[in-house]
Amino acid sequence: MKTQLQMMEEKVKEGDVFYFIGAMPEDSRNKMFDSIDKQMKTMGNSTMNIAGGNAVKSEYKRLGANTDDIQNAYVFQAGVKMLVIALLGAVASIAAAFFASKTGAAIARDLRLDLFKKVESFSTHEMDQFSTASLITRSTNDITQIQQVVVMFIRLVCFAPVLGLGAFVRAIQQSKSMTGVIGLVLIVILGVLGVTFSIVLPKFKIIQSLIDKLNLAMRENLSGVLVIRAFGNEKEAERRFDVSNTDLTKVNLFVNRVMISLMPIMMFIMNAVTLAIVYVGAKQIDLGHIQIGQMMAFLQYGMMIIMGFLMIAMIAIMLPRASISAKRIADVLETENSIVEPAHPEAFPDDQRGVVTFDHVSFAYPGSEENVLSDISFTAKPGQTTAFIGSTGSGKSTLINLVPRFYDTTSGHVYVDGVDVRNASIHELRSKLGIVPQKANLFSGDVRSTLQYGASNASDEDLERALEISQSKEFVDKLPGGLDHEIAAGGTNVSGGQRQRLAIARALAKNPEILIFDDSFSALDFKTDAKLRKELNEMCQKEHNTVLLVGQRIASIMHADQIIVLDEGRMVGKGTHDELMKTCDVYQQIAYSQLSKEELESE
Repeated sequence: MKTQLQMMEEKVKEGDVFYFIGAMPEDSRNKMFDSIDKQMKTMGNSTMNIAGGNAVKSEYKRLGANTDDIQNAYVFQAGVKMLVIALLGAVASIAAAFFASKTGAAIARDLRLDLFKKVESFSTHEMDQFSTASLITRSTNDITQIQQVVVMFIRLVCFAPVLGLGAFVRAIQQSKSMTGVIGLVLIVILGVLGVTFSIVLPKFKIIQSLIDKLNLAMRENLSGVLVIRAFGNEKEAERRFDVSNTDLTKVNLFVNRVMISLMPIMMFIMNAVTLAIVYVGAKQIDLGHIQIGQMMAFLQYGMMIIMGFLMIAMIAIMLPRASISAKRIADVLETENSIVEPAHPEAFPDDQRGVVTFDHVSFAYPGSEENVLSDISFTAKPGQTTAFIGSTGSGKSTLINLVPRFYDTTSGHVYVDGVDVRNASIHELRSKLGIVPQKANLFSGDVRSTLQYGASNASDEDLERALEISQSKEFVDKLPGGLDHEIAAGGTNVSGGQRQRLAIARALAKNPEILIFDDSFSALDFKTDAKLRKELNEMCQKEHNTVLLVGQRIASIMHADQIIVLDEGRMVGKGTHDELMKTCDVYQQIAYSQLSKEELESE
């Protein structure tokens, strides 16, 4: 078999250029080679590569090779590789979008759950730090902002640096002399982004605060719509809402104008880069340093680098607002609870049930220098009703809020069944209580689910009994569906008195050791009030429940076994109605301001 070299030597015949060069004297040949080397240096690498390629192609043809088949085979192989890479890119893009959406939704879900759990653990003191409107905004709008940024971050920010860095490396490989253009552009882009963020970042914090105010105005107008209509103040309500709405619109317009200006600026930079690359590349081509194809490739890589930063700019538009939202959520999650579960909860004894003792209790609200309650001592026993009465602001509601640990005492102790409430498990403590607050709040559902809210295992017979005691059975039986009648959120589809009686029935259905009524009979007429108190007293005698009752009306509390009279946070009287009428001036003043002597004697 002949080697390739032997075949080439046979083709070198007299008259060929190779024969002519080989026949030249060595000195002449060397001079010719030196001249050729000088010409090659002036021609540049690009021209030499083209000339060399043409020479190699000519030699392949002289040797009998089919250069068209070789080129077609190379194009086919390169095309297949490009197609496979494009398909892999499409699959990766779909997968990235799927996992980004799933991750963003999961993060939003967990944040909402953590935020809700944290708010549920707040005491009344922590709830006072955040308005309801603000908490709603944080659990909806703020978390949505974070979710959107997470999705965009995974899809773009993780992809853009890879695209930009890869394109930058390839651009350097194509032409080191033109990389200065890219470097200058990157500095300009980073400067534009820095200036933009410095302008809009403070505004995003203002936007979230304005959304809080807008939600507050909306909540007030919707919840107080009857008051607004009653006073004919629709125009004033519209004006207040319009002020909040206009303020939010103005700041949003300013921020959007600044952020939207990024896109035309980036497009201008992109077009300027194109002109710069063409201008510099034309000179490099003229000098023979690069080929036209290399310039076009460099231009493509430059556009990829700009696109990478455009993607970062897109996420950067959302990032400042998301950072403010994250800070607002962190403020809630990082809030220290003033009411905490004890490290080693003390168990309640089995030999006591429903005994509540206040031992020299004083209380001041956080941040307040004056006590709301001072040196309160009494004991409430099972089967008895302990009532609290006093003028507005005397501390009645505050006092009973110390029993379920809505607040902790400033000094003194509150005992339930002989255990200091601060040493007991909060869940175990509150499981012993049935509370009816001043404002009867019902959750959406039917009557049955409303009554079973604190007693999920209560039977229909238990619910019927609770309805009878609370004087609710008569109107519930008339409702379409009875126990299955739908209750709207807040109980807005029943009257105020019916709502209050259902709230009382909800507490009774639980049959707790201790029943707490915080002025819970105010919406009842005297006849219904009297029947309810009679039924309640019979139940307490039978079940040995302890009743703590806050009242404003003498008629509601005068039959209690023990009445505590409060005046400016101090206990000025303790005893039965008859005893207090003889010994307590404050109680006498309240009694005579509501009932005549004849009515008091007849009672």
